[in-house]
Amino acid sequence: MIYKSGMKYKNNNNVVYSCKYHVIWCPKYRRQVLTGAVAERLKDLIHQVASERQSEVIELEIMPDHVHLLIEVDPQYGIHRLVKQLKG
Repeated sequence: MIYKSGMKYKNNNNVVYSCKYHVIWCPKYRRQVLTGAVAERLKDLIHQVASERQSEVIELEIMPDHVHLLIEVDPQYGIHRLVKQLKG
């Protein structure tokens, strides 16, 4: 991890990066199904998949009809692959 003027950057073999994405998605027909045990299980799954993919969940809020996620992803892995894994 590299610190420069108060900000932290991550690095791998080729790049130094700080790629943060705000991802929002909702269930089909925006039904209010993300409550109680379903919301807790979803939170656990999101954190588990993110840690397996070397990503960092910065903020996560699960509302009854949608999910807000602020996540930092390695640019060589790509946000599209991570979102596919999270929603799958």
